[in-house]
Amino acid sequence: MENQKQLNTMSNQLKSILVIGIFLISIKAFSQENQLQNNSTKEVREFFVASLIKIGDPVLEALSKNKLKKIMPVEKSPGAWDDRTHVTYLEGFGRLLSGMAPWLELGSDNTPEGILRAKYIKLVHKCIQNATDPKAADFMNFTNDRQPLVDAAFFAQAFIRAPKQLWDPLDKTTKENVIKALKSTRKIKPYYSNWLLFSGMIEAALLKFDAGADMMRLDYPLNKHKEWYLGDGMYGDGPNFHWDYYNSFVIQPMILDILKVLKEKGKKVDRDFATALKRAKRYAAIQERLISPEGTYPPIGRSLAYRFGAFQSLSQIALWQELPKEVAPAQVRSALYTMVYNQINAKGTFDKNGWLQIGLYGHQPNIGEGYISTGSLYLCSEVFLILGLPSNNEFWNTPYQAWTQKKIWSGQNIKIDHAIKN
Repeated sequence: MENQKQLNTMSNQLKSILVIGIFLISIKAFSQENQLQNNSTKEVREFFVASLIKIGDPVLEALSKNKLKKIMPVEKSPGAWDDRTHVTYLEGFGRLLSGMAPWLELGSDNTPEGILRAKYIKLVHKCIQNATDPKAADFMNFTNDRQPLVDAAFFAQAFIRAPKQLWDPLDKTTKENVIKALKSTRKIKPYYSNWLLFSGMIEAALLKFDAGADMMRLDYPLNKHKEWYLGDGMYGDGPNFHWDYYNSFVIQPMILDILKVLKEKGKKVDRDFATALKRAKRYAAIQERLISPEGTYPPIGRSLAYRFGAFQSLSQIALWQELPKEVAPAQVRSALYTMVYNQINAKGTFDKNGWLQIGLYGHQPNIGEGYISTGSLYLCSEVFLILGLPSNNEFWNTPYQAWTQKKIWSGQNIKIDHAIKN
């Protein structure tokens, strides 16, 4: 009898501790959520700029001094295919630059942010020079193995996204070196999947900045992705559907950027561009609905170590000011802010020297596939495309607004979701 009383007492104590613990966690979560909601739009933009700089600064500072290969740690997943040192540096630089480009394209001005952009534009020019100069210590691998095709494409995409600030100011020799580096990847055969778009992206850059392009390598991926379209804003990754974030990591943004170049060059792609944009807008609406009230999202599919780079497509559609009518710019900003804030501040996201570490939330090495290493992780910068919108744009200067899941799970009415037909 006495033992039963003791057990009941202990059980009640444990229940009390559990209730108190849940209460304290809820209070902490509410406090953080309340803080994020109450931050001014100016503070939100400053956070995004500071986060992009925090991610990119170690890469750019080292590469500008020809010390990236010497300084950057190369963390690999437990099942790494090899040491990844022959590909990781171009991964880091190309992916970072692709996400950073729209912000840099705003150019310099007399504001604190404009002065900061001026610093990084100058730094990036030096990095481009070192990355493509065959005599430089940090000259990057564009031809050994298949992986360089991927990251040369992200590198090319950066120039397409910021021609005035990244391409035009380069000296003649550096421009020639960039073109040679991009053309050298033609020896790499892409896989029969989203990889076809990497060849297409490189050729789009050559069409824009050089005498011409291999139009077969440019047209073929677009035609195949027409075949691979599955409906309701989603493409297959090759002939098959993969439930992952590759529609955002690669497929939708690269299709749009390639078609945009073709359109600028007077090619007859208006109908294809309109169709691709319609699909991308639908996919952006889906992405916005994937973000939970707490700023999390489903950990589905491969390459989760790219973190919030999974929302490149939503960020790009916001940058292009093409969000669907039912998705307000302020709710996208508020959702992305909460999401990025949570992940970037997770313990272990960065090592003691500021380099990204493998993980989705903090440091989780096992989440990386065999192709993942330190350089791979910088694809997360793609979420920062929205910084290409100036600070006086509606996206940045309208008050906080709850996003779809936050509205519905707090009892608010939302519009019914509808699929698109083609």
